[in-house]
Amino acid sequence: MYGIEERQIVITGGAGGIGRACAAEMLAHGARVLLVDLDANRLEKTRLSLNGGGRLTTHTSQLASPKDAATALDAAGRPIYGLIHMAGLFEEDPLDPDDHSVWDRAMAANLTNGYDIAVAYQKRRDVSTVGRIVFCSSSAYRKGVPGRVSYSVAKAGIVGLTRGLSRQYAPHTLVNAVAPSAIRTGMTSSVFNERGDAILETIPLGRFGEPEEIASVVTFLCSKGASYLTGQTINIDGGAWHS
Repeated sequence: MYGIEERQIVITGGAGGIGRACAAEMLAHGARVLLVDLDANRLEKTRLSLNGGGRLTTHTSQLASPKDAATALDAAGRPIYGLIHMAGLFEEDPLDPDDHSVWDRAMAANLTNGYDIAVAYQKRRDVSTVGRIVFCSSSAYRKGVPGRVSYSVAKAGIVGLTRGLSRQYAPHTLVNAVAPSAIRTGMTSSVFNERGDAILETIPLGRFGEPEEIASVVTFLCSKGASYLTGQTINIDGGAWHS
């Protein structure tokens, strides 16, 4: 039905909540999955929990350079159909005029690595079909997140990267992004603890989202059903944003 059976999918941030959910969805539809993450222990736990057999492999990397990005994709061992870039860093930004490090880390871990791995994908894509790239932006790019300015800017950059690559890579690869908001993961737990009630008041559906609700949209974007969709950023936010 989805047309991804035996296709090779690479998922960065694969040990995170959304990355793991994406892997589970892809495996359920018959894909081959390579999970990439910087945390080897969490990556191994994720691999064991998914029980993907010979269709699931892992690679540990911080994706800190173009070479690292290329090496990560090469770990798939075969041409790549889909690249799902979920790796990211959600760090508080004190706006310290004497310390640029939060900004630098936000750009490196949320945007630069996405650029590097998408560039590396060009020479490693499955040329027998129309490929897929799905980036993870955030609702932060539209409305900003208090205390996390650098993160908000980096996620806006992902939208620009999606739009630029969708034209550059047409027609051989479809490039889209998802923009989740208020999803229950380890990354968002501290924010929910601080101001979860206030966030819920902005969500018409009246609840937080689950990683599986992002994964289902990502899987659709990688499917044959999304064959005329590129350059788009899809809000997944329970109706919080309407324009």
